[in-house]
Amino acid sequence: MSVTPDDPHPASAPRPEHAGPDNSGPDAAAATDPPVEGQADRQSFDASAQGAPRLAEKEHASRAPGAPARPKRRWWWRIALGLAFVGVGIPALLTLAFRWFEPPFTWLMVERALAGEQIRRTPIPLERMSPHLVRAVIAAEDACFCSHFGFDVEAIQDAIEHNERQAARPPERRRLRGASTISQQTAKNVFLWEDRTWLRKGIETYFTVWIEAFWPKERIMEAYLNNAEWGDGVFGAEQAARVNFSKPAADLTAREAARLAAVLPSPNRWSADNPGPFVRRRAATIVGRMGVVRREGLADCVLARPSAPAQ
Repeated sequence: MSVTPDDPHPASAPRPEHAGPDNSGPDAAAATDPPVEGQADRQSFDASAQGAPRLAEKEHASRAPGAPARPKRRWWWRIALGLAFVGVGIPALLTLAFRWFEPPFTWLMVERALAGEQIRRTPIPLERMSPHLVRAVIAAEDACFCSHFGFDVEAIQDAIEHNERQAARPPERRRLRGASTISQQTAKNVFLWEDRTWLRKGIETYFTVWIEAFWPKERIMEAYLNNAEWGDGVFGAEQAARVNFSKPAADLTAREAARLAAVLPSPNRWSADNPGPFVRRRAATIVGRMGVVRREGLADCVLARPSAPAQ
């Protein structure tokens, strides 16, 4: 057979194989058209749906076989917030509230009431208390009240040394000495309970820092004199003056104030209106110290008024 030059596929030459579909028809136009609206979103969703199981498989493979799923650790911050509220929030709220208002009761009052005692208490402002009583309690309990910030370090060291010497004596002859300041006693009387444990002492120290930070010295003294115990069911200077001397606290003399201050360490055993020899001697000592308090201005942080004449 003769081959003409115009034959594009001569018999002796191999014909080219069909490499793919014919892109010259209508289907080619459809393949090159842009995707219909929403089609790209469906394709993206399908891809993410297919990738999610692979991600979960990777996370599962990273854990040890049989290990439980990791719990959501959100409990720790709840515990932290609860501890912060108990340790900081409640003391702050109570301290700020009692900066302006007298507490309606104290834990010692509740304890005495449960024991069957009739509670007698009449809170009054500091201006209605005799300045003799302020000087008397400073002379008897805390001579450095106006100069310390809640704690008398020197008095604490002296008390430790004294109690170490007393430890060598028989128990019935020991006389232990305390070193609590008026600020510490106020923190105990207002916020806490009667107990001789390190726990209560530690909480007392904590509240002492709070009241020294947020209360002026006048308020600390006022709260101390309004909540101190002065006998069976008798709380506060006003009721102490009326029960023992049949007069308001504003009219107390120096000797009467000294007697009230003398029985503060043990108000249920010692009597201010009918004192025994020990209370008389202690009250006389306090009267002498009150003169020192007055001359040296040891109560000036509390007494902004003119000094009352000694009686």
